[in-house]
Amino acid sequence: MTAKKTIYIIRHGETDYNKRRIIQGQGIDSVLNDTGHKQAFQFYRAYHHIPFDVIYTSSLRRTQQSVQDFIEAGFKQKIMPEFDEISWGIFEGLSGDFESKSKLRSMINDWSAGLLDRSVDDGETPNSVFKRQKEGIRKILMKPDKNILICTHGRALKILLCLMTKTPLEEMEQFRHSNLTLYQFDYDGKDFKIIKSNCTKHLMI
Repeated sequence: MTAKKTIYIIRHGETDYNKRRIIQGQGIDSVLNDTGHKQAFQFYRAYHHIPFDVIYTSSLRRTQQSVQDFIEAGFKQKIMPEFDEISWGIFEGLSGDFESKSKLRSMINDWSAGLLDRSVDDGETPNSVFKRQKEGIRKILMKPDKNILICTHGRALKILLCLMTKTPLEEMEQFRHSNLTLYQFDYDGKDFKIIKSNCTKHLMI
């Protein structure tokens, strides 16, 4: 029988790409800016008392830096590419100008219409991200760890929340979150129950 678990999921801290509203996907390995490092410390200060058995990050530096205080304190870390950001293909590196925003909004509208196997050129589809995340969660649930922290990315988090709440992928836009926001789930061996949703109280301390 799969053990009961508490799973905490955060989005990485702010990067200059976030600040400048430049699209950063799987292919851009950006780092946290000063605000992002502050957010990471604020989260650590608020949650370092949780006995996390393991902390999972994506293979990208911005997620690893977001939990660096935990790692330096001795918490175990495991990198899982299953939680990498979606690949935005030719959109990656585009600025937030009107043309770029229009192209991005058109793709998101397609996804909301159920066209979940559609991607930008050289990009990744929501269905493919869902598939790799499902495998990542399967691996986590097979282990005996009870308290788990996952650090992932903005679009990846929307898709992961659909997976865990059994929400249709075309409704992923209902999940809104900023940098270093927190979701917390209890897992009873069968289903996930949301305990905290888009929580940023730790950033106010």
